[in-house]
Amino acid sequence: SKREAGVKMKQQTFADIEYASRKRQTKRDEFLKIMDEIIPWEEWVSIIKPFYFDNTVGRPARGIEIMLRMFLLEAWFNLSDEGVEDAIYDSYAMRTFMNLDFSREQAPDSTTLCKFRKLLVDNNRQDILRGHNPCVGRAWVHNARWDNRLRYDN
Repeated sequence: SKREAGVKMKQQTFADIEYASRKRQTKRDEFLKIMDEIIPWEEWVSIIKPFYFDNTVGRPARGIEIMLRMFLLEAWFNLSDEGVEDAIYDSYAMRTFMNLDFSREQAPDSTTLCKFRKLLVDNNRQDILRGHNPCVGRAWVHNARWDNRLRYDN
């Protein structure tokens, strides 16, 4: 079983159950599931970790992976910082990609994302992620070829 294998099991919410019983999967769902599967999350987190905040002052930093996921959503869907924050609250597919359960935590705010992007740029890490997986790089560059409805589907 997944529990025995050490995989985190998430309790399903009513929204999860309702969403799972819909008749078709959106292109956004398909795209985000593929990206979630092919991105080497642990490797990418390890690239950023040496430069990430040390939590010695101020509120605790959000996890690297959740910030990275938000950064990627912003790039793939051509959203502003505020736009991606809103989209995570509006889109079940994006919330699922972020691995967020709103009963336990909220999406990072736009200011936090801005600071994360600045950290990547200041340490020349914003482009390294594109080259680490050719499929992700192509998705990044050619996302405009996805159906325009992608921005509006849940």
